[in-house]
Amino acid sequence: MRDWRLERKDIHFIVETLMPGTRDKGRVVELVQQDEAFLTGMLEDERLFERLMAGKETVLQVTPFLVFVVLLRRARRDLAEASFTTELRSLQKVILFDTKEVVALLEQDSLRSYLASMLASFTRIESLSIAIRVRQGIYRRYRTNELDIEGLIRYSQAVEDARRFEPYRRVGDVCLFLTGLFPKAIETRYRYPVSGEIRPRARSRTIASREDYEAHGRAFYQLASEHDMAEAAGLKNVLAALSEHFILAEKVLTFVGDRYLGMIKHDLFPL
Repeated sequence: MRDWRLERKDIHFIVETLMPGTRDKGRVVELVQQDEAFLTGMLEDERLFERLMAGKETVLQVTPFLVFVVLLRRARRDLAEASFTTELRSLQKVILFDTKEVVALLEQDSLRSYLASMLASFTRIESLSIAIRVRQGIYRRYRTNELDIEGLIRYSQAVEDARRFEPYRRVGDVCLFLTGLFPKAIETRYRYPVSGEIRPRARSRTIASREDYEAHGRAFYQLASEHDMAEAAGLKNVLAALSEHFILAEKVLTFVGDRYLGMIKHDLFPL
């Protein structure tokens, strides 16, 4: 997946934003669609970024994929100028001087496009009905949603190996999405905010702490990268990189959420 494979309405929005005086916008859209280098330059134009950040109403005029393509390109530029990144650990911010490593990850076009597509997928959370095998010939159906990691893990274990690629990959995606954009939600569900003590209700869960999410994210991205379908989908290297550099990818999402999305984050993602 490449940034320039955008929907026509997205390219029309870009042309309208950057070339407002153009009379035959339809023809210009066609030309832009055929010129990857030209479109790449347009995606990094300050005017496009500013218009997308103008408010919720503007963001809704385009696909979420375009929004995140632009924001991830902007993050690459802004992180290159930053001196440090931050992490939230046990409700405390930690400063780390690793921006070069984060930027190097964002330099990978295929990985950056994967992140944009992954983020866009979470702007609509689907409910799932999963049949889990209890014993030979007996199945029990569970109702869950795409953010239920433990439900997805049960599903990946219940289906035959040929069908495990998507649930493996989705577990990794959910872990990265939540730790990157909503780490406070994980921490406040896991610990009391003042004392920092672990909440009793969290003790019965397999995946509760941020470290649990990160460990599962790395493990399931690795499982997905090793599946036969990863090669067929052209995602083997991307998923392996996300497994190896999970924390760096997490920081990319945190930076995007903190620096650009603000309150729009809760409008974009219906958690």
